[in-house]
Amino acid sequence: MSNSAETAPLEIAPTGLAPRPLSTEPARPASSGERAASAPETKGAKQMTKAQEARKTIDQALERLSDELNSGNSETMQTFLAMLAKFHRYSFGNIMLILAQRPDATQVAGYRAWQGFGRQVRKGEKGITIIAPMMLKKDSESGNDPEKVLRFRAASVFDLSQTDGEELPAPTTVQGTPGEHLSRLRDFVISLGISLDTETDLGGPLGVSRGGSITILDNLDDAESFSVLVHELAHEMLHHGENAERGDKTTRELEAEATAHAVCTAVGLEPGTASSDYIQSYGGDAALLASVLHRVQKTATRILDAVLIPADETIEAEAA
Repeated sequence: MSNSAETAPLEIAPTGLAPRPLSTEPARPASSGERAASAPETKGAKQMTKAQEARKTIDQALERLSDELNSGNSETMQTFLAMLAKFHRYSFGNIMLILAQRPDATQVAGYRAWQGFGRQVRKGEKGITIIAPMMLKKDSESGNDPEKVLRFRAASVFDLSQTDGEELPAPTTVQGTPGEHLSRLRDFVISLGISLDTETDLGGPLGVSRGGSITILDNLDDAESFSVLVHELAHEMLHHGENAERGDKTTRELEAEATAHAVCTAVGLEPGTASSDYIQSYGGDAALLASVLHRVQKTATRILDAVLIPADETIEAEAA
């Protein structure tokens, strides 16, 4: 079996991000006028690479998500954040690709990587197309050592459900409490040079970020302390400092709460309703939404890298 699968061109279904293959029904004979008009499009389609198709799928999924947010539907945003929690080391674009092609994916890896885990991709399974980086050598005109150039290619990964073989080690679960993740989070906050304090009353908020310091209420349980601390840490990382992009309050709260939602989900906590409230009130075009989600993804990834222990990590292929 080949270690990469042919993936049919995808389009976004009208009811959500789930894709469907383009029609394979034989086309009726076209008139000469129709053939002339469609020739350039057919030629372009033949020249489109898998990587280009993948990027088109990302754009379509993002447009769909933007449309649904603007119409008041936050369900697909919640789905994206849940996917981010599962695959936090993947790029924003690859998360969108996995979500668009296989929204029920739980653990993905390449064909040979699964063999290394004692599992085999079943015959006939279609791969999930992602974008992977590769370094190419470019001949130097000056006669010096060849220059290395970063390029991207389409690669295939497969979900756990597409494989058979040995059982994987069960990941550590926290069952509603953050466990040692809370102490790891506190250590991470301090390592960034941010002071961390508690108070009995903050005049309404559960936590406050002041730029270089975070204060949260001292009567919160561990799960709520974890969630509030991630929210305020996201504010510190995104909205304070020299290169901060503050934006408007709605966007700032969306970014902080979306980050908290993804991180809490990744460590096994049940996120609260605050993220839904902020997401529901958010509206913006696809370009603005992409910028917000990029920032959320990068921030959540950095926090999760600090608080997750090795046993918590999902199997992930090297991705852009």
